[in-house]
Amino acid sequence: MATCPPLSLYVHIPWCVKKCPYCDFNSHGLRAAMPEREYVAALLADLDADIVDFGDALGGREIISVFFGGGTPSLFAPEAIAAILDGASARLPFASDCEITLETNPGTVEHGRFDGYLRAGVNRISFGVQSFDDDKLHALGRIHSASEAEAAVKLAQDAGIANINLDLMYALPEQTLEGAFTDVERALALQPAHVSHYQLTLEPGTPFAKRPPPLPGHDAAWDMQEACQARLAAAGYAQYEISAYAQPGRRCAHNLNYWQFGDYLGVGAGAHAKISGPQPGGRGAVDSLAGGLRVHRRWKTRSPLAYMQSATTGKRIGGDDTIAPDALPFEFMLNALRLNDGIGATAFTARTGLAAGAIADPRHEACTRGWLVDDPQLLQPTPLGRRFLNDVIELFMPGPHTGT
Repeated sequence: MATCPPLSLYVHIPWCVKKCPYCDFNSHGLRAAMPEREYVAALLADLDADIVDFGDALGGREIISVFFGGGTPSLFAPEAIAAILDGASARLPFASDCEITLETNPGTVEHGRFDGYLRAGVNRISFGVQSFDDDKLHALGRIHSASEAEAAVKLAQDAGIANINLDLMYALPEQTLEGAFTDVERALALQPAHVSHYQLTLEPGTPFAKRPPPLPGHDAAWDMQEACQARLAAAGYAQYEISAYAQPGRRCAHNLNYWQFGDYLGVGAGAHAKISGPQPGGRGAVDSLAGGLRVHRRWKTRSPLAYMQSATTGKRIGGDDTIAPDALPFEFMLNALRLNDGIGATAFTARTGLAAGAIADPRHEACTRGWLVDDPQLLQPTPLGRRFLNDVIELFMPGPHTGT
């Protein structure tokens, strides 16, 4: 287990007031009273079952981060969030500096709730602002206004929460470069610790994909990205991942664990997990896959009702899968190459169990094309590689390049 990475916990709360037309997450608009107490009980029962199933694979590792995602987790009262955290920390050891993030919609917070979340153990808030233009918010189907977003952030700051992220989108329907830049300026005025700045994309199966709104072209979107990136850098927010910008010491530990191919438990309807170690069921030592390391994925059933009804049984599991050794290079690079600084080359073997030779050919090709830094100790995209990242990652897909 010495090679196993850090361990995080993801908690999915699937309800929101209204599902946005661009959203492809497992979220469900509220149509009746939210079964808060029943869902908390299901989450803890699910966690109990996963702890039993994964057995020795957890290896006594501490939880380094917890992330409440959704949906809109802030629909749950602070007491419910406290019950989840108290229950989880009673079952698994939490690191003393564990980062605990709660996603929130500015339109679903009430005065006084942030004090309660802080007392519950939440030490990082992520606001789904998306834009500070009311017309753009309306086009995105958001339920809050720009002024409500600003007020919510200030309430959280007044409650004593210093580690705040703001989610912003660019390339919105009919958005101009000036509009995207203004959104960043208004975000910076609130002095968040972290900004997630990402392009609106049309995800399959969403209303926007079926009836596409008028979006800026590729070149216009690239101009927005470059201008906003430069403004964030000038304000002291270093870009450390494709869409993540942070003040010094404020990088998101939970997402970094994903991007560094770390391990995570996932509880809740539709939640995903990745665990390195023995096969589920705790049956013996690490098997022989991938040089002695098995990398296992598990996901939960997506329906909140079905999930709650089956939380104590195997039916809560939507699927289980072990990543095949020849797919591990692609899975690793899909995450690690999102990081501007890349990752040490030895991490590839430590996190996958594969020898460096498994990626020698595609790595050489990427370096030849100027997409990766030509340093044997580092896996890092060049500025050109970051621009054509999908092409870089495609080189590591299973096939003749991988050498496995």
